[in-house]
Amino acid sequence: MFTGIIECTGTVVAAEKSGGNVMLTIRAPFSNELKIDQSVSHNGACLTVISTDGDTYRVLAVDETLKRTNLGELQPGNLVNLERSVRLGDRLDGHLVQGHVDTLAVVEKISEIQGSWIFLFKHESSSGNITVPKGSVCINGVSLTVVDSTPDSFSVTIIPYTMQHTSFSDIKEGDRVNVEFDIIGKYIVKALALQTVNP
Repeated sequence: MFTGIIECTGTVVAAEKSGGNVMLTIRAPFSNELKIDQSVSHNGACLTVISTDGDTYRVLAVDETLKRTNLGELQPGNLVNLERSVRLGDRLDGHLVQGHVDTLAVVEKISEIQGSWIFLFKHESSSGNITVPKGSVCINGVSLTVVDSTPDSFSVTIIPYTMQHTSFSDIKEGDRVNVEFDIIGKYIVKALALQTVNP
């Protein structure tokens, strides 16, 4: 479980294909603190540490993960948003994030407004892909507040601090991002659907 509060950005050192999987080598400030089998969120996707080596560590993104996320698009030199799993007793400064990406969204438009940025995202419309104004959403692992929402799009505001300390500084119009919708909203949609089927 995660909170969507990014600890740091890591840099992709290598992205090696292995069958239908990709082995990622990441350089990060906390690499020497990691242990094998620990969970780390990479752009919002939970991956397991399989080895460490000084200031780098390695994780394997399997075929299913590559189909659902943008991790397969990573190249050496790319920035990755990183967060280690939350510990019981920590402050929940973001929102409850599972590290299970629901879908990919496309950056439709980026607008700068008085020192901040509005990002508009388009995504596939489905019953589970739901956002509400002032609700929470996780983009590339970052917990954000929804500004506007439609069945197939939503927008968020990125403040300068977030722009400087996450990979949002590298995101351009047309890029694909990982989206995890709010788990509470998904459960509500599921419960309402079951009530309709079994009134």
